[in-house]
Amino acid sequence: MRVRTRKLVGTLLSIAFLAIYALLAMALAESRIQDASNTVRLVVYVVLGIAWVLPLMPLIQWMQRPDPQG
Repeated sequence: MRVRTRKLVGTLLSIAFLAIYALLAMALAESRIQDASNTVRLVVYVVLGIAWVLPLMPLIQWMQRPDPQG
């Protein structure tokens, strides 16, 4: 698969993943930490705001692979 095609597929998958992740993160935050202290809420929001990167890193690395020569 060429880089251009991988980037298109990866972008579409990233958008779909982020939409689902955002909904799940909002549901978690609203249902679980609504009564928590402000410090706990801040930590949870920071973690949820950064945690989406970890599952997407393999996809981003796959998108950036050079084309095979041949």
